[in-house]
Amino acid sequence: MSARAELIEDRGEAAASGEFFRSREFLDAEGATHTLRIEAESGELLAPLLVREIDDGPEHDAISPYGYPGLTGPGDIALDPVTIDFSATGLVSLFLRHRLGPSPLNGSTPRNEVQIADPALPAKSRPSDRRQVRRNLEAGYELSLLPGAETSAAQRAGFLDLYEQTMRRTAAADHYFFPAAYFDRILEAPRTWLALAHAGDGALVAASIAAASDGFLHYYLSGSADSHLRDSPMKNVVASLVELAAELRLPLNLGGGIAPGDALEEFKRGFANRSLSWHTSEIVCDRQRYTALSQGRPGNGFFPSYRAPR
Repeated sequence: MSARAELIEDRGEAAASGEFFRSREFLDAEGATHTLRIEAESGELLAPLLVREIDDGPEHDAISPYGYPGLTGPGDIALDPVTIDFSATGLVSLFLRHRLGPSPLNGSTPRNEVQIADPALPAKSRPSDRRQVRRNLEAGYELSLLPGAETSAAQRAGFLDLYEQTMRRTAAADHYFFPAAYFDRILEAPRTWLALAHAGDGALVAASIAAASDGFLHYYLSGSADSHLRDSPMKNVVASLVELAAELRLPLNLGGGIAPGDALEEFKRGFANRSLSWHTSEIVCDRQRYTALSQGRPGNGFFPSYRAPR
């Protein structure tokens, strides 16, 4: 083995100042429990993790927090996971979400294409989107953009209501329904913003959280009111975030769709001028225990297979 991995019972080891996806606020909200440290000849890699019991123990596995936390370390590291000794971690398996861009682990899995609005390239927007944004403004829609720490309890509650309407509308899985405390905590992180769109009557009808991390402004979580879908007020919100990204001189990561080529991805393509592939790594740390735990479970490409729905 050319590298060695260990678990540190302090997710603060992976915290990096100014990087949202490894900020203490984000890791607190996500419930991160440990830091993964990989020591190699070419340098050290760190990643925050949520360590979990498997079927009430004694075995454990781990997953990185939601979003794009990745492994931090020297930019020229490229390790093959099979050359890493994971025995000291005590984990059966490990699921890592990488940052956007090259992964330090070879053989990572491309998950989906995320849409990027890059201010360094010629701007792109569909004529139909520009018309809709303009119509909304002429109809009295108003946009505001607030630093996360300056948002009020009422504004955060309004965002949560719109977010939950959107999750119900898309039949999202239960784990996408975050409690209010989650949003309260992440909006305390530096370089976060809450973009709000109000209709002419003052009703909050669309909102999005944006966060700067790892060289991108991320369109992180958002929601819109069922009652105003015809007006597509989220287009006004995205247009405001494109402007913010230009001010910050950061590409705006709009994310992808729920499935490749779906309506959500098509919406985001209307503002994007390039795309990037987002990757994950699925690592079996203890092959013997992984095989034993997976007996009788359907494969279906689910990782880890022992957590696949029966």
